[in-house]
Amino acid sequence: MELLVLLLASLAFFFFLHALGLYRKRGMPPGPAGLPIIGNLLHIGSKPHESLAKLSQKYGPLMTIRLGSITTVVASTPDVAREVLQLNDEACSGRNIPDAVTALENHDAAVLWISTNEEWRTIRRALNTYLTHQHKLDTLRDLRQNVVDGMLEFLRESEKKKMAVDIGKLAFAVALNQISNTCLSKDLASYDSDDIGGFKNAVKTLMEVDGKFNVADIFPVLKPLDPQNIRRQAKAAYAWLDEVTDGFISERIRDRESQVPRFGDMLDSLLDYSEDDEVDFNLVHIKTLLVDLFIAGTETSSNSTEWTMTELLLNPDMFSRVREEVYAIVGDNGEIQEAKLLDLPYLQACIKETMRLHLSVPLLVPHKTETEVKLGEYTLPKNTSIIVNAWGMARDPRYWENPLMFKPERFLGNGLDFKGQHFEFIPFGSGRRMCPGIPLAVRVVSLMVASFVYHFDWKLPHAKEDMDMNVIFGLALLRATPLVATPTLVK
Repeated sequence: MELLVLLLASLAFFFFLHALGLYRKRGMPPGPAGLPIIGNLLHIGSKPHESLAKLSQKYGPLMTIRLGSITTVVASTPDVAREVLQLNDEACSGRNIPDAVTALENHDAAVLWISTNEEWRTIRRALNTYLTHQHKLDTLRDLRQNVVDGMLEFLRESEKKKMAVDIGKLAFAVALNQISNTCLSKDLASYDSDDIGGFKNAVKTLMEVDGKFNVADIFPVLKPLDPQNIRRQAKAAYAWLDEVTDGFISERIRDRESQVPRFGDMLDSLLDYSEDDEVDFNLVHIKTLLVDLFIAGTETSSNSTEWTMTELLLNPDMFSRVREEVYAIVGDNGEIQEAKLLDLPYLQACIKETMRLHLSVPLLVPHKTETEVKLGEYTLPKNTSIIVNAWGMARDPRYWENPLMFKPERFLGNGLDFKGQHFEFIPFGSGRRMCPGIPLAVRVVSLMVASFVYHFDWKLPHAKEDMDMNVIFGLALLRATPLVATPTLVK
């Protein structure tokens, strides 16, 4: 028995050395030497964004890591990120689909995961036309304002009851209702109940498991076994969202067949689009797109809102400065106009600084080379996975003074933005795979933060020094402890 174990270990080590030699011959970037079979798993740990940032300090801005049978290249500086996401955008635009994502029934129609082919362009065109185009955003702003008005009424009632509020949960409900009103012309959450539980639990589960280390991804032979139960968890969450979304679509189709007056929302527009014989766009695309919007349009927006409020409550002078800035355009009437918020430099600086310091998606969804690609002095073979460590660049002292300090002033008067051209700050990515929902996300977060700050003072249940700033790693970095505070209406 001992001889067999020794033989297997020797064979594994031989194959490891052989593979390592092949990588070097191919001109792959340097990286830490891993162990047989498991590769660099022990180097990564439970916080990959942090460990990869540390490893890059030793092995350079472009390094190779091996996770089981999968070889991945990590980009850790703005220059290298620009090479991957801009200069070699098309060649590096592929995706490796995690095993958890295959639990989504129609994952091969999801814009996040499919190849950048004509089908992908059709879906992106629909998103731009019916959701994120500035004219469409302006057309639907009253819907978003109505949702915030409902939130404010809930907060006034909470104040009367001297009731503490879970700001992240409330922000999630607001983001969910803004998405549902935009897409379906209806609220899906009530602020004074737990009826967001299904959506919250499903989205939180997917944010955790889709970004979680999965042994089945690095040893594909284990995928049928699903050894960590990750795909089963994801399947339950996806199935819940899929069933709910399918119900909305079926109901709307029945309404159209019964000649019920049109709602004029995104679902109506997408159904019209699917009836165009000139485009390949069908009910599967609509359902998958709505599921994607419920996931991407809720947790990340509410997460950014919760972190922004966390920092403002920890920094009262900044809180007051945001309030003064909002008051200057609102006055005493209390009617906050969403579009004007985008022109408030300090409010926007606070949101950008939050996105830098508390990056919702620390590691951009991995890219994959579609062809052999030359990056600097290295040559990456086709089908090489590439991770861009956006979190590491956003906290790198080479590009940011006092990077661990919350300092909104660093975004004032310099044009530094998150639209994919300043590669030290790419919370939404860059290039053709860049998140298409930026215009909506910025409006949603701006309106929530401005409303929280303008209308209410907030009291924490503990000293500021006791604030828990720990995070849970997943596809998004979520607060480990919810931000809870008691609102007091500003007279």
